[in-house]
Amino acid sequence: MTLPRPPLKVALAESVNALPRGAGLAYEPKFDGHRMVIFRLGGEVLLQARSGRIVTAAFPDLAAAALQLPDGTVLDGEVVVWRDGRTDFAAVQKRAAATPGRAPALARALPASYAAFDLLAEAGQDLRPLAYEKRRARLVAVTGSLGPPLQPVPMTLDRAEAEGWYESLPAIGVEGLVIKRLDQTYRGGVRLWRKLRHTRTHDAAVVGFTGAPARPTALVVVLPDDDTPVVSSPMQPGLRGQAAGLLAGRVSGAGGVAVATGLGEVAYRAVEPGVTAEVELGTTRHTVTTVVRLRFPEELD
Repeated sequence: MTLPRPPLKVALAESVNALPRGAGLAYEPKFDGHRMVIFRLGGEVLLQARSGRIVTAAFPDLAAAALQLPDGTVLDGEVVVWRDGRTDFAAVQKRAAATPGRAPALARALPASYAAFDLLAEAGQDLRPLAYEKRRARLVAVTGSLGPPLQPVPMTLDRAEAEGWYESLPAIGVEGLVIKRLDQTYRGGVRLWRKLRHTRTHDAAVVGFTGAPARPTALVVVLPDDDTPVVSSPMQPGLRGQAAGLLAGRVSGAGGVAVATGLGEVAYRAVEPGVTAEVELGTTRHTVTTVVRLRFPEELD
């Protein structure tokens, strides 16, 4: 197997409704941020989002921190921004959407943290064929002494401790757990991990809308752990009016194309980052994203 290089497909998790039981399971907190792979190869650092997009310029603070890693290292993990003792997904999205010129100032105002949860390569050796248990031990050995902003995610083999995390960590914005088998290899693009969330709703960053600015039809959102825009189902009339007021003055000159369930690719108007929507993900034949309510943005500048 060749050394992991971008664009790299990341391992995925399937949602479950109860905490799995059984021997040989590991439990990690589920951070709602932006998935990121860090490549420290050939004397340089590259940061890749889940979609395969290179986002190094948007996160100069993490790129600088990654220079501490030994050459030949590849990490998988989650980027979060902490504000007032909680993770703030809207702030992460603002960081991810930053232009190269704006990124350094945002890095100072909204410093990012990286929770590393897997080690895919070390010293130029591809570790994906190894069991998670072995990769985890080597991950801690490589990153454990670095400290913020780059550090290993907590992990426990104790189900009772995991249950305690599940009940207590929502207070700081951690909304669930990821469960992995100790003997599992790393398989990109495959849902072998499992994730348990407290609720069926998710905070999503609003990046655009379809329809008229005075009465948007649907919102275009980016979900936690992903950076691919998706179009919500048509909003209820009351939410359309709220969206018009909330997005007024935030419409940018840019546009884009996103996938709408049942329609394929549709064009949308882009908005400045900072607005968050609470959405529910329903699954019939395809995943349907429904806007439940809108959150008024806090000032992030």
